[in-house]
Amino acid sequence: MSKRNDSPPTIPRLQCAIYTRKSTEDGLEQEFNSLDAQRDAGEAYIASQKSEGWVCLPDRYDDGGFTGGNMERPALKRLLTDIEDGKVDCIVVYKVDRLSRSLIDFSKIMDVLERRKVSFVSVTQQFNTSTSMGRLMLNVLLSFAQFEREMISERTRDKIAATRRKGKWSGGMPMLGYDVVTSGSGGRLHVNDDEATRVRGIFDLYLDRQSLIETAKELDRRGWTTKRWTTRKGHERGGKPFNKNSLFKLLTNRIYLGKITYKDEAYDGEHPAIVDTDIFERVQRLLKRNGRSGGPYGRNRFGALLKGLVRCGPCECGMVATHATKKTSGGGNKRYRYYVCQNAQSRGWHTCPSPSVPAPELERFVVEQVKAIGKDTDLLAETLEESRRHREQTIGKLEDEKRTLERELHRHNTELRELAAKGRTNGVTTDRMADVQDRIKIAEQQTTEVREQIVALSRELVDAREVGEACSLFDPLWDTLTAREQARILHLLIERIDYDGVNGTVSITFHPTGIKTLADELAQQETAA
Repeated sequence: MSKRNDSPPTIPRLQCAIYTRKSTEDGLEQEFNSLDAQRDAGEAYIASQKSEGWVCLPDRYDDGGFTGGNMERPALKRLLTDIEDGKVDCIVVYKVDRLSRSLIDFSKIMDVLERRKVSFVSVTQQFNTSTSMGRLMLNVLLSFAQFEREMISERTRDKIAATRRKGKWSGGMPMLGYDVVTSGSGGRLHVNDDEATRVRGIFDLYLDRQSLIETAKELDRRGWTTKRWTTRKGHERGGKPFNKNSLFKLLTNRIYLGKITYKDEAYDGEHPAIVDTDIFERVQRLLKRNGRSGGPYGRNRFGALLKGLVRCGPCECGMVATHATKKTSGGGNKRYRYYVCQNAQSRGWHTCPSPSVPAPELERFVVEQVKAIGKDTDLLAETLEESRRHREQTIGKLEDEKRTLERELHRHNTELRELAAKGRTNGVTTDRMADVQDRIKIAEQQTTEVREQIVALSRELVDAREVGEACSLFDPLWDTLTAREQARILHLLIERIDYDGVNGTVSITFHPTGIKTLADELAQQETAA
């Protein structure tokens, strides 16, 4: 007679993970928030299935402040990793849309669950994903969830469009020159005086260099970076060196004209402009032209020695190198080179009173002027005096930059003291303090560099006799240089050339230390020869 076994059958253990999500951060600081409520509902449901062997895992998978429209959520990624590692047998959510609002993303998640044989349960929506009917109901629910998400997105876009048409700031990443001040009716743009000065300086610098790459190099040398700002979560953003793309975005941003843009339309904004309209439009024309030609440092096919240096006096804009080809009596072609006012070229000859100037004639005049510096005592004295005045203007700009950096240092030190005075530190506070200390270090280095430049320019004494002797080498060496070397020498020496076709005058402005630099260059050329 066999012995009966009356012991109850073993119930398999089912490891259940509760996933919770909330789209915004509103209310998350409360002691009992939406994520806690979702978890309580999940724990209660798992407890009701205790007889089936369901056990709630202690790990929390909470995504607070993350949208359900994508899978870029830290807790969700951690949950999927644990599923792949075999730590989870069932996912419990309060509602389906807590896990995802996208059919495509949800199908990806379901592929993982089916492959790992993990079940899925919604507390408030009864269905079983192991049956075809359950999967059908799930897809119907997800379709409505995605529809709701798209409706929310459409309403949000309409609200942003209406806000911008009224000239109001509708949010987003702030830009250099403005601070976003939050009020009860939303955010408003307020001018940051120090940054606004830099923005105007960037526009002037591009008009001077006429090249995005060269302008970015100069900004990097000065230590000027993109807008630095702090998110609501306390994370630091921006503060990166300018590159060609970020500089282009700044120079084409119509917000600096006091405008708010929506798609291709521009509306008068509530914030003041910080860039003059004429300067902004000149920059746009130059950007458009350089988009085709590559700027003054692009290809110089026809040897324009003064490319990027010549400016139209009446219009206060650059003159571009161009040419015309005409038939000769012998049947061949002859090329005639000119420098033409950019304003006249883009808007018509009636907009500029100054005619074009033959390039060889202007280039020959400029070269003869440089050669004459070492021969004419009066001209040398006048040139050195002009260089001295220009050097003083440069020192004045550096003094303004030094004061701006000193104000930044004061703000950073104040912020550091306030953070230290709180006494209680956490991970976020420690990161903020470390970041502020890094900014203080960078600002101190930049301040030191500016001070050294001021001291160097202040001590820059150019000896007329030495310069005259060096410049006397210009004449015999000039013809031995290649066209590229000649253009580099002229750009090294000359800052700008103003041509007034109405009065027939040419004015040459030298770099603050251009005379001395030219002397050193020519001395090196003579030694090498």
